[in-house]
Amino acid sequence: MLIDTPTHRPDTDTTTAAHRRRHDDAPDTAALFSRLASLDDGPERDAVRDELVTAWLPMAHRIAGRFRDRGESVEDLRQVAALGLVKAIDRFDPSRGAFESYAVPTITGEVKRHFRDRMWALRVPRRVQELRNKVRVARRELTQNPGSPEPSVADIAAHTGLTEEEVTAGMEALESFSTLSLDAELSSDDDGYSLADTLGASDTSYDVVIDRESAKEGLRRLPERERAILYMRFFEDMTQSRIADRLGISQMHVSRLISRSCARVRAEAMGQRGGRHGTGGHSTTA
Repeated sequence: MLIDTPTHRPDTDTTTAAHRRRHDDAPDTAALFSRLASLDDGPERDAVRDELVTAWLPMAHRIAGRFRDRGESVEDLRQVAALGLVKAIDRFDPSRGAFESYAVPTITGEVKRHFRDRMWALRVPRRVQELRNKVRVARRELTQNPGSPEPSVADIAAHTGLTEEEVTAGMEALESFSTLSLDAELSSDDDGYSLADTLGASDTSYDVVIDRESAKEGLRRLPERERAILYMRFFEDMTQSRIADRLGISQMHVSRLISRSCARVRAEAMGQRGGRHGTGGHSTTA
């Protein structure tokens, strides 16, 4: 008598394993999908669709649970996953295989889009979002064994193939879903301060640098004596009378030269080439 053992029926075992449910929340709804595909729009089709949504909703909730503790409430995540489930049901072709194989990536993609499009307080470049996801996955993989230490930036870089700068950007993005108000209190002490108190003020020195660079070319074009007068007046802080005595000219002449030189440099710095005065740069004798 021949006993039909598993070693004698490998094809049957493979088929059985292929049809075995991968999750407890994966119901057998093949008949419902076939019926849905045969129905036209109307109350009967809506009822079958609702029945499918109810049957597969636990799976959608399970997928939503994977994204908990990321700044969004579980209830909102479940709503997004349910929307992805409805889309999967509407688009599924029963002739293409098992519904679960199609629904899982569809629902997961819907939840990920929710995080990408709705959860960021500021528009974050796609590249930074991708770095964030790679860093998050790497941290989970490197700490999956009990007692594993928190991975360093170098550990994550070696695991992912990213540079340490990219890992740092991804780690910063992990905590960047929301923004703080400038009025947010950062200290609970009596002398507490807000986020706005930590921000730097505009540095007026930058304006001075810009002005000096803008005036540099105009100063080079001035005659040597006029450059010397400006240097004595504005860098050595000499009075017009002292400058006049040193150069052997009148104080009024010094005043006119200063005014004319400053006007010329200012005009050139402003791009007003036609604003030159006097003799076009030749020095005036006393």
